[in-house]
Amino acid sequence: MDLSRLLRPKSVAIIGGGTWCHAVTQQLIKTGFSGKIWPVHPRAEDICGLKAYPTAIDLPGVPDATFIGINRDATIGAVERLARMGAGGAVCFASGFGETADGQDANSRLLKAAGDMPILGPNCYGMINALDGVSLWPDQHGCLPVESGVAILTQSSNIAINLTMQKRGLPIAYVVTCGNQAQLSEAEIADALLDDPRVTAIGLHIEGFLDLPAWQAFARKAEAKNIPLVALKVGKSQEARSATVSHTASLAGSDAGAQSLLDHLGIARVDDLPTLIETLKIMHVAGPLLSGKIASISCSGGEASLIADLAHDTDLIFPMLTKRQSKALSDALGPKVALANPLDYHTYIWRDAVAMTQAFSAMIDSNLAMTFLIVDFPRGDICDDSDWECAIVAALETRATTNANIAMVATLPELMPEHIATRLMQGGIIPLNGLAEALAATEAAQARSPAQEDIIVPAPTQTSDLVAEDAAKTALTEFGISIPAHKPGSLEDLVQWTATTKGPFVLKTTGVAHKSESGGVALSLTNSDAVRAAGANMQGDTFLIEEMIEGTIAELLVGVVKDPAHGFIMTIAAGGIFAEIVQDQVSMLLPASKGRLKQALTRLKIAKILMGYRNQPAADLDQIITAIDAVQSYVLANLETVEEVEVNPLIVTQERAIAVDALIRKRHDQSH
Repeated sequence: MDLSRLLRPKSVAIIGGGTWCHAVTQQLIKTGFSGKIWPVHPRAEDICGLKAYPTAIDLPGVPDATFIGINRDATIGAVERLARMGAGGAVCFASGFGETADGQDANSRLLKAAGDMPILGPNCYGMINALDGVSLWPDQHGCLPVESGVAILTQSSNIAINLTMQKRGLPIAYVVTCGNQAQLSEAEIADALLDDPRVTAIGLHIEGFLDLPAWQAFARKAEAKNIPLVALKVGKSQEARSATVSHTASLAGSDAGAQSLLDHLGIARVDDLPTLIETLKIMHVAGPLLSGKIASISCSGGEASLIADLAHDTDLIFPMLTKRQSKALSDALGPKVALANPLDYHTYIWRDAVAMTQAFSAMIDSNLAMTFLIVDFPRGDICDDSDWECAIVAALETRATTNANIAMVATLPELMPEHIATRLMQGGIIPLNGLAEALAATEAAQARSPAQEDIIVPAPTQTSDLVAEDAAKTALTEFGISIPAHKPGSLEDLVQWTATTKGPFVLKTTGVAHKSESGGVALSLTNSDAVRAAGANMQGDTFLIEEMIEGTIAELLVGVVKDPAHGFIMTIAAGGIFAEIVQDQVSMLLPASKGRLKQALTRLKIAKILMGYRNQPAADLDQIITAIDAVQSYVLANLETVEEVEVNPLIVTQERAIAVDALIRKRHDQSH
């Protein structure tokens, strides 16, 4: 669907005469829109000094974009007329459609009326195009004219308004509110914005993902155009997960699914609006950062230690100074300054813009993704900020001569005035408001790529049952997973079997999800008498006896849950009975290459143990990856029926990775 006329119109119609429609007209006049503005009202002769037309049919031309600010049912009729006329698209302001219980029929009629004509909403504020002075927006906003800038899409009109009011120096090219997304999903709108070469980055406020293939297409197109993406995905606190029986489900809830999807798409994620803005500033000026290597230079030891501490729990790195940096800094600062990264250059050279330029330039190095200049400006209302001009001049000169990625950072957000932020931005310096926000934004701005594997759209959730443990493990062996030697049967059958088989053994009751918690597992049974005694204390009539795996290096959990909103989510974690307590896990969207599986495995804290911590025996990582991939292969072969799979624990020894317990939940009327 072509959105170009809607997003970059040459003519705009405003249907309706209320306060909201007057505001749209006023904003178009205020922003200096150079195209045609056509108010539509059945009784008014003029609106805001512009001639009004009784209906859309009476307009002197076919509008490229229309703001429809009338009631729900009238909106449907207006959309139908515009579509018949060949209009370029419309913003549907009215509510009462798909977001309400009684609005589903109206929603269907709206979509039928629109046909191939694009519509934003319904139940949305519309859009602002600050590049071309277009404002289909029924309220005040803070966007300023720009020649290039970032695009911001939100599912909340109020958040959109607030973002336009930022005073942090971010050039905003587009703001689009998505509303109900009855026709156009957020991904499809964002995809269309990629077609404007003046857009430098895209920020997304996301409440939910409606069209997974559209998100994938958008992410791949953004990568091809080298347009970085960042999202604020809300919903971490929502209890949106279904009741499940496995450990995996409690570890990989709906937010883990959202994070896995964003990782799969190569979209950075931030947790708050300030960090979203700061990340977009970095992306606008520098594009995707190629690493997490940073440097910091400030005239305070307190600030040097503060940025070092704040970066400690991130993946950002302060590399040691090179010989070249050390010599150049020594030449600039003299012998009284201890050289390090982060650097406290003291105040010996303050007010000497030439010396400050020499020091700032000396800190620049080609292996750095970003160099921070920490500068806090005084209050402009009661203080004289002329003494800080030297820092601005030195920063701009350093940028001009080195062309490096340089950010001037205020430790507190309010200590970076807007006029200074704008001046820095114009000179290619990234003004960042707040030290913590600057570090979080730098981390988020690192280059990411969408996964090559196509997203799997999950089938609707089915009524499902647990597969017996023995059958579950047998099913997994068909895809390459290793399991212990075992035998199912009655207790007496197993007692007789162990009388002629070498132990030690593990005895389990069957049909229980968490056997350890219900006394359904007995370990280290050395003979048939021990097996009989252990079984007598367990509930159930059927049992499973297995060889006991010895030489354990670690226990892992490997599980997959079908998340209807995001796809099939695999979780790899430190396993065993304390899986939820330890909380050492990483999740990803399936399908995943073996390379991605290995990368995920090595991100676990327990990975150090797997690789031979403190000269202890190391596990065979290839065997672990084979086992994890076997679980994935089983899921991919049973997409239509499987709801959940879990191996816990996957016992890892020096030579093997053995699934000693397995859970599968799927439709009971299907074969494994």
